[in-house]
Amino acid sequence: MELHNLTPAPGSNKSNKRIGRGPGSGYGGTSTRGHKGAKSRSGYKHKIGFEGGQMPLQRRVPKFGFKNINRVEYKAINLDALEALAEAQNLTKITVADLRAAGLAPKRALVKILANGAISRALEVQADAFSKKAEEAITAAGGTVSKN
Repeated sequence: MELHNLTPAPGSNKSNKRIGRGPGSGYGGTSTRGHKGAKSRSGYKHKIGFEGGQMPLQRRVPKFGFKNINRVEYKAINLDALEALAEAQNLTKITVADLRAAGLAPKRALVKILANGAISRALEVQADAFSKKAEEAITAAGGTVSKN
């Protein structure tokens, strides 16, 4: 290693552009900021989404509809899925924990049982909500329904 071989570590050296040090440096005068406008002045901060005075995209795009912040979302599970689970695991009582363990419902989701499909065995079903037809189908098959 000789003196003429020495180089700074990669990423350690800063730009050599010395701004605002007179016209002889090539970066004097406007100091690479251009002429006039907010960006040329000290203390300039832009707001997120600012488009130079043009109406920002966020305000140009039409907004419509209503988003209910109190909406309760359920994970829908049909009777045929309950039947298949009861058959596979030989269950007589199905709870939300069983549905989660089987991968039919996410961890924190509320579960609603819907009446798609048929149920042939008497099951004791526990869930957060039931459709009327699902409730009728489960009780008609000799099972019981209970809400969490």
